[in-house]
Amino acid sequence: MQRLIGTLALLTLGIMPGAVLCAAEGTEPVAVLRDGTAHQALFSIALDHDDGVAVGAGGAILETKDGGKHWSALAAPVTKLALLGVDMRGAVRLAVGQSGIVLRKDGEGAWTAYAGGTDNRLFGVSLNPQGLAIAVGAFGTIAKSVDSARSWQILKVNWDAFVEPGTEPHLYAVHVADDGTITIVGEFGLILRSTDGGSKWQLLHKGDASLLALELRSDGVGFAVGQNGAVLRSTDKGVTWTPIETHTKAILLGVHSSPGGRVYVTAMRDMLASNDDGASWRHLTGTDFAVSWYAAVTATPTDQGVIAVGHAGRVLRIGM
Repeated sequence: MQRLIGTLALLTLGIMPGAVLCAAEGTEPVAVLRDGTAHQALFSIALDHDDGVAVGAGGAILETKDGGKHWSALAAPVTKLALLGVDMRGAVRLAVGQSGIVLRKDGEGAWTAYAGGTDNRLFGVSLNPQGLAIAVGAFGTIAKSVDSARSWQILKVNWDAFVEPGTEPHLYAVHVADDGTITIVGEFGLILRSTDGGSKWQLLHKGDASLLALELRSDGVGFAVGQNGAVLRSTDKGVTWTPIETHTKAILLGVHSSPGGRVYVTAMRDMLASNDDGASWRHLTGTDFAVSWYAAVTATPTDQGVIAVGHAGRVLRIGM
């Protein structure tokens, strides 16, 4: 199966920050909030009210204090390693990436490196209000912290129970619920769940396409997206998953949805949107969506639109 490491290297169009680029299919205005250079890349974003963090190649960390309208980069990066996943709850921010790096920031303090317990690349991280954090990565890596990422342990999983014996699947995204339920997606269409802190795992889905991003809403609706235009939807808090036809073969990299039924999916050379929780889809057009990539997407503080990050260190606002 194709592995997706190192595929995000496409062109940039050099459009100035603040410019309104298009009204995608007449309904989706797009504005550039920040533009970097051709060699920069942002891979993940998290917002909690007006505070937010975006991370990317070369240890890039961008922060916002106004809900994403303006972004500032750290003057001196903590690391030169690529940061691939980020999450935040209240004052605590977490970032993970290459060589198992874990960075943590508490309030207005400095970003500090912690030992994640692995040298494997970490792709995603999730933290709940009780301080349970899970980071996932290459070759079946699952790292767990119960003290808001100050210390970590590597969880052991019997992968032979879920995939071909001897295989250690890459794990790309994770969601930790307020009640401690852990849901993970990865290669071979895997969706796994643990309700006991990672001691036991239940297989919820398996398929052909790698799943690269996951979202589970508080109202019970969830989406997982990945290779070959794959979109799965759940309406029962992630217990069961149903494939949805998207009429695209693009590699889908990020997903965000709101309780009103609006869904955005970022991708390689595509961008999808839905107004009815995925029952129907449209391709956003008019900017560089068809020729470049955006890796992650999240809601604005007012949920009137979304913010996406991707190639050339670019940050976009899509929607109102």
